[in-house]
Amino acid sequence: MLVVIGGVLALATLVGAVLLAVRVVRARRMLGTLGVGGKVAFYGALIYTVFPVDVLPDPIYLDDVGVLAGALIYLTRLARQRRATAAELPSQPDTPPGQDRVRRPVP
Repeated sequence: MLVVIGGVLALATLVGAVLLAVRVVRARRMLGTLGVGGKVAFYGALIYTVFPVDVLPDPIYLDDVGVLAGALIYLTRLARQRRATAAELPSQPDTPPGQDRVRRPVP
């Protein structure tokens, strides 16, 4: 009975790890705008998940799930910060109403 419960739990964590890995891979399209930190989180999480040397043995995927979830949370926060920063940047510089920008000659 305990072996069956252990097998079901191991299968459930494997499915969770695979689903998280798929979500992290889907976040790959944002990597160009996320900078070095986003790339390190993305590739580090995938390498840790695939690499055979883990903190816990491979039938127990809790550490892999934790690393993938952490990377996904980090990438999501980083993407939200980048979107908020891009939304705050004005497309044209503000000038007071009724005044045109004065062009000064370049020396």
